[in-house]
Amino acid sequence: MSAWHAPCPRACPARPRCCPARTLAVRPGVAPETFRFQLATQTRGLCWDPRAGARDPACLTMGPLSREAWAQRLGAFRASPSAFMAGADGEDLGRDLLSDLRSEKLSEQTKVSLLALSLEYPAQLWPDVPAAEAAATSLLDILVLLPPRPSALRRPLLLAATTVLASGGVLGPTSGASCRLLPLLLGLATGRDVGRGFGPISEQRPLQATACECLRELESCKPGLLGGFLGLLRSQLGQEGPIQPLSLLLALALRNTLVVQSRSGAGLQGLLMAGVSSTGGGTWDWTLVKEGHAHLQPQAPCWPATEEGACGLAMLEPSPEEVRELRASVAQLLDTSYLLTPVAQAQLLWLLGWALRGLRGQPPALFKPQLVRLLGTAQLTLLHAVLALKAAFGEALFTSQDEALLLRRLTLAAQHPALPLPTHLFYLHCLLSFPENWPLGPEGEEAAPLLLVPQLCRGLMPSLLHDPMVLLSRLHLLCLLCAEDEEEEKGPFQNLQWYLEELLDGLRQRAALDGGPRALATLCFQASYLVASCLARQPMVLTPLIQGLAQLYQARPVLAPHFVDFLDRVGPELEEPLRMVLRQEVVSRPGRDEALRWHLQMLAKVAEGDAQSATLSFLQAAAAHCANWGLQEALLKVCRALLREGGGAGLADLLQALARQLEDPDGRDHARLYYILLAHLAGPKLGVALGPSLAAPALASSLMAENQGFAAGLIVQEALAPIQLSVGPQRASGPLPVLQLQVEAREPIYSLELRFLVEGQLYAPLEPVHVPCLCPGRPAHPLFLPLRPRQPAPARLEVQALYTTPTGLTCHAHLPPLPVNFADLFLPFPQPPEGAQPGFFEGLWDSCLPKGAESRVWCPLGPQGLETLVSRHLEPFVVVARPPTSYHIAIRLPPNSMLLLRLEAPQVDGVPVALRTDDWEVLPLVGDYLRGLAVTE
Repeated sequence: MSAWHAPCPRACPARPRCCPARTLAVRPGVAPETFRFQLATQTRGLCWDPRAGARDPACLTMGPLSREAWAQRLGAFRASPSAFMAGADGEDLGRDLLSDLRSEKLSEQTKVSLLALSLEYPAQLWPDVPAAEAAATSLLDILVLLPPRPSALRRPLLLAATTVLASGGVLGPTSGASCRLLPLLLGLATGRDVGRGFGPISEQRPLQATACECLRELESCKPGLLGGFLGLLRSQLGQEGPIQPLSLLLALALRNTLVVQSRSGAGLQGLLMAGVSSTGGGTWDWTLVKEGHAHLQPQAPCWPATEEGACGLAMLEPSPEEVRELRASVAQLLDTSYLLTPVAQAQLLWLLGWALRGLRGQPPALFKPQLVRLLGTAQLTLLHAVLALKAAFGEALFTSQDEALLLRRLTLAAQHPALPLPTHLFYLHCLLSFPENWPLGPEGEEAAPLLLVPQLCRGLMPSLLHDPMVLLSRLHLLCLLCAEDEEEEKGPFQNLQWYLEELLDGLRQRAALDGGPRALATLCFQASYLVASCLARQPMVLTPLIQGLAQLYQARPVLAPHFVDFLDRVGPELEEPLRMVLRQEVVSRPGRDEALRWHLQMLAKVAEGDAQSATLSFLQAAAAHCANWGLQEALLKVCRALLREGGGAGLADLLQALARQLEDPDGRDHARLYYILLAHLAGPKLGVALGPSLAAPALASSLMAENQGFAAGLIVQEALAPIQLSVGPQRASGPLPVLQLQVEAREPIYSLELRFLVEGQLYAPLEPVHVPCLCPGRPAHPLFLPLRPRQPAPARLEVQALYTTPTGLTCHAHLPPLPVNFADLFLPFPQPPEGAQPGFFEGLWDSCLPKGAESRVWCPLGPQGLETLVSRHLEPFVVVARPPTSYHIAIRLPPNSMLLLRLEAPQVDGVPVALRTDDWEVLPLVGDYLRGLAVTE
């Protein structure tokens, strides 16, 4: 039976009927369940459409959508995938896509467009594991059934099946689609299956390349997947075929195998031997996949160098024979690397460098011939790969002459006037992060390369004419050069410091322009922060920097927010002297109107208790000009800052004066509160009252705590669910199925409201369930949730809880989804009069045909026997019982369907069941339910 059970999205009566059924020939590689379903539908006189799930069997005879209809549908989906999937047609899109891929009426171009959608949005089209498994199986069936002529669908079908398996979490030993796809891909990649049912000879190389890419993606998802086929892949590398995909595949498989084997403590165990290894028609070996289940770093260069093992590769000590085979494999890959594209070469070098880095006692001399070719490359990707190798191996691979050559190349290339901005920044970044053979200083400390002397960098000095990003990068390099010798007072370093001061002065002059753009001020502070970070221990640089920043504030107080942010980020070497200079600058120049606003904001940041007299004099003079609410709030922030420093008699007098003369009542209340706190609380308690922390409880007198509590009481806060919800035993009664829920609380909650949401359109909206109070340790009454299905199908209920805590806060939480099983929808028929049961059941049985469907199912029996099985699962629905030989069972399926079962004489291991229903869609669900009864015992 088909695995899809959802309503048909099309208007069935308006469509013409399909052609008569044709005889199907069994094709190799087609899933047995697919063929059985095709045969069954055609023997009933229907032309098979894999889009099972229409409410009317006539939906099986409908043709595919036209190209225009698909274009409109895909356009709506791409405009908003989430909105489309939540709509009425959302859950049918993946099923319709797979169905129309089989149609001969659509062109290959349209089918390629459909497959492109499955490559971009596999998780949306098939969101769960069963759907992804069924989709991958269907794609493989379509691939096998393609005619032998040239087709543009083979490669997209391989990519689509691989993508669905990888994104849907299906890839594994228990997946039938995985067991079909993996041998197929391996055979195509090694050239063994090309030409046998997969198109003409002209498609061999494209198919081989695509298969290699698919295997590389699967190997990335499951490291160690191809560990048992290294010898086979290596033997194919020298033969005719695409070199680049196979080289990258072998390099990735080799790197992952070494990582997995090093973690398990095992050697290579002959995996690199060139003998032909294959599945041989048996099962795929998943041993290495299980051992290498841990996450590996992405396939991208990462440097500077880290300690051994930091990249997830423990030290591996292979045997001499394994070392010989490994070195031969790496040499074979490197010898053909020049045939690859620059990006592929870079990735190959990184993968092989990773592989050799974890081998104890193995010098990376194999890379030396490649360095002769790569040290003069103009490709940025290859240059990056060379630097990554240098970070990994250092002096074991690069001599001092190589290092000097690289530095000279980088410095000269960075000075080229015609470089694009990204390329220019790349070269500067390489210079700033250059991996030296023997770096000086502590680990992790920034420093210029030892061989990068100032004379070599004369053309890399920053200028005000440069782009801001280039200016900052060159300034960073200049700071590192200035930090080389802190005690140098003459020579090139003194000239560099003079140039640095001139540059910063120019940046400050541009930032001080009245009405100048904000970008200039931002660049000035970024440059100042960079200098302060790199040269924090050089007072000869910090002193003019502090003076220049004070002059900048004097010229343009509107930059006060930039100064506040700057003080929050710099270290104590610059922060304390700059705070003192800015405080003196503010209190010595009281302003009015707009300038006063910025002065107060700055003073709230730099105010200290040691200089309260000057600050209080400034505040007393400024209070007369604080006419509006904003200025009064800024003034009170300064008072609050002084209050944290301990206050004093002068501050108390100022607060009393402000409590009397401020025009705004809120400002007067704040001033009066601050005066009360200052008069009645000592230092530690005063600090707690003004700014409650997580370590100290908030006092009732703290305005901040009151405001926080008031705000928290007004909003709904997200929290972890304090309750546990589960589905209890069901009671089949009433006009609608009712889900019985058991709820347990881990903490007291009040006014609980449980909201339920059903994915898709299977059920009508559900009413929320309300519980007044829940307490832990007290048994709670069961909750009853009426279900209103629009069709008899299982579903998942998304649950949200809205409740009130004992502290008065309103919270909401997401609970784990609840399953609604097919059996939860069962309802009994009204009980017929005594003696009329057989006739009542026979009437229902005859009414199902010809509109409905009839089938026979084998129901396994456990050791309990037929009577026990019926009493435990089907007792409420029994109409006629003749134990122990037969039972007649009638079940109502909401909204308006029925299911009739004839359980006949049991045999040794099961019982044959004849069934009829007026809704053929439920047949797969009934089969799964009956076969699962013995398992649940």
